[in-house]
Amino acid sequence: MDRLEKICAEKGLRMTDQRRVITRVISAADDHPDVEEIHRRAMEIDNRISIATVYRTMRLLEEYDVVQRHDFQDGQGRARYEEASNDHHDHLINVKTGEVIEFMNEEIERLQERIAKEHGFRLVDHRLELYGVPLGEDD
Repeated sequence: MDRLEKICAEKGLRMTDQRRVITRVISAADDHPDVEEIHRRAMEIDNRISIATVYRTMRLLEEYDVVQRHDFQDGQGRARYEEASNDHHDHLINVKTGEVIEFMNEEIERLQERIAKEHGFRLVDHRLELYGVPLGEDD
């Protein structure tokens, strides 16, 4: 049983064989795949999995807080997914390729806290997405 499958079981989500395949695909991902890519990878394991099943499963996993959905403004117009995690990180998105780089920067974290405090707020959550192109490449 993989990590996501265990989380699903703990949350009381019934696991079908196809859901198991989809959670394994997500667990194995080192990127932020969209539904079509998850479907392609799942089909390599079980060619009976339909795109509709992947869409339904991703909505369910999102509802159960097993995955996080990202609507990156990367020009692709597709939601991308990653495992939900308590480990905070931000994203740097290459607008030419759609590659997503996860990063954590203590200086940025302190600055965000300071800005919130200066405006009379206690920061409870945030999401930072940076969009760029590799140095030396034109827009």
